[in-house]
Amino acid sequence: MPVLFISDLHLSPERPAVSRAFLVFLQQRAASANALYILGDLFEAWIGDDDPSKLALEVQTALRTLSDSGVPLYIQQGNRDFMLGKRFAKNTGALMLGDEHIVDHHGHRALVMHGDSLCTDDVDYQRFRRKARNPIYRWGIGCLPLKYRQNLATDWRAKSMAANRNKASAIMDVNADAVDAVMAKYAVKVLIHGHTHRPDRHPLEDRERIVLGDWEAFGWALSLDKAGFNLESFPIDAAGN
Repeated sequence: MPVLFISDLHLSPERPAVSRAFLVFLQQRAASANALYILGDLFEAWIGDDDPSKLALEVQTALRTLSDSGVPLYIQQGNRDFMLGKRFAKNTGALMLGDEHIVDHHGHRALVMHGDSLCTDDVDYQRFRRKARNPIYRWGIGCLPLKYRQNLATDWRAKSMAANRNKASAIMDVNADAVDAVMAKYAVKVLIHGHTHRPDRHPLEDRERIVLGDWEAFGWALSLDKAGFNLESFPIDAAGN
């Protein structure tokens, strides 16, 4: 059975087709997997594990059903859902992974990341990332009233979209030196990440960088079995019906 990797679903009430597609994916594809890895940005915004929304409940229930069935579930935080915490992990039966994690399945060893830390040319974003990943900052955000955090998340999204419109496309992609450094650090031949919304497989001499896609018109999944890696897409509407 394959191991599955996905990222950048950006689930939100404003995109019900993507949410439906994800729930179907869990019931069908993921249910027969050896493991499921979600490499960040499962949600468009996650303002804390006390989120009482219908979507939050539906997703946590579906993930719990998957993990209870015996499929190991692993989740990394992304730049949109860096507030995912222990309660979410307990509710879903997931193991929360660090920013850089080694996987070893079917004789293939790889490094998995969300990928935002590799975009080192985007200096303004990296400044925000350092702040957002600070435990004290996250604790402070978590202490704020729920309504205030919801408004804060809306403000963050608006500012992020406005800033990205004025950035050169190149600086929002990964930096080649950062990629080389992290692959050398862990002595891996394969790096798997998301974040950039530029799904592809990039050969790097004797190594490979595999970029997961964002779920919008199409969903994306990387499967790994004894034959190796396979990056595939599927129409969201078809998957969600």
